[in-house]
Amino acid sequence: MLTVETDPAAVGLDAGRLARLDARLARWVDDGQLPGFLVTVARHGELAHVGTYGHRDVEAQLPVTADTIWRIFSMTKPVTSVAAMSLYEEGAFELTDPISRWLPEFAEPRVYVAGSSAKPVTEPATEPIRVWHLLTHTSGLTYGFHHTHPVDAMYRAAGHEWGTPPGADSAEVSRQWAALPLVFQPGSEWNYGVSTDVLGRFVEVVAGKPLDEVFAERVLGPLGMTETSFGLRPDDDPALLARLYAPGLTPLAAFEPAAKQRPAFLSGGGGLVSTAGDYLKFVEMLRAGGATPSGDRVLGSRTLAHMVRNHIPGNADLETYGRPLFAETPLRGVGFGLGFSMVLDPARYGVVSSVGDYSWGGAASTAFYVDPVEDLTVTFYTQLLPSSTLPIRSHLRQLVNQALR
Repeated sequence: MLTVETDPAAVGLDAGRLARLDARLARWVDDGQLPGFLVTVARHGELAHVGTYGHRDVEAQLPVTADTIWRIFSMTKPVTSVAAMSLYEEGAFELTDPISRWLPEFAEPRVYVAGSSAKPVTEPATEPIRVWHLLTHTSGLTYGFHHTHPVDAMYRAAGHEWGTPPGADSAEVSRQWAALPLVFQPGSEWNYGVSTDVLGRFVEVVAGKPLDEVFAERVLGPLGMTETSFGLRPDDDPALLARLYAPGLTPLAAFEPAAKQRPAFLSGGGGLVSTAGDYLKFVEMLRAGGATPSGDRVLGSRTLAHMVRNHIPGNADLETYGRPLFAETPLRGVGFGLGFSMVLDPARYGVVSSVGDYSWGGAASTAFYVDPVEDLTVTFYTQLLPSSTLPIRSHLRQLVNQALR
């Protein structure tokens, strides 16, 4: 459960100014743009603020509560990246290893160079996809929902847009992606795509067990995250699962069944559901440099520090090196590491923030960030797809930072 542990003033936060955060978010709810929300602010490891407002299910008039279960979509990616790096710490692989050593379907990738989605012209990859490419989204893999490239259309035609073909497990899904062209030569650009899903399959093969078991052993178990899983667990109350909405608060009924049971495909890129209190344990572990509250370690501090450095060649930002993402996710002044984005230049980013503030979010507008300079974590939950609908993530930073004393 979420329990405020300290007076905001005791950790350098102005409670009166912090109230502006909830008020601004609540206006989106009152204007019919958000169904409801939950936001947390913690500093120096102490939870100083929890705000809730609105509904997890507008039609049933069920309010947002501390035990609401959220589809966290791409906030699964950092969990997968941490699990992979815990294997790296055991010497299971090198970051420069070709993934084809474990996933032979990627032994001879082809790269799109011209043509339509129906008749693409391709060429052989000039270097293999490496583990590092998956962690940094420089593999050349893509998402079908981007609608910006002929290869995106090929993904959609193969049944990969907001989901995967029914009944296909991670091994089959990985083989299907390997049969499609890459958008660019591995390592030459940045493009948000299914790289972390392939990383999840890679983790399964390296560890010799399904991804949910790897998570339980290496991340969720050590952190006591008992409310995070691939789909609802048998003993979960389905009424606690927040309903998913499109702009205008139109319910997205097609997404409802997928999150209510363990899926065939354990998506390392977007398959988890979680509660705010549970995911906060993960975010606080990141802030603590990989340590659990008991002093045990999920990751070594040097490993985590390496993950949250910018790995884009030449220390470039994503606007320079990347492809267009979502309008709500600025690429100026932002780099990318091993599973996280980070602020390189707050002025170019255009938001009050700290150099080295790192983060990620989910397709349904959930988000978190860790500010190592201020020793601060912020998490946010709602269920509005796509995340580009409202500028929530920039508002979180400006409204939390203005409350710092």
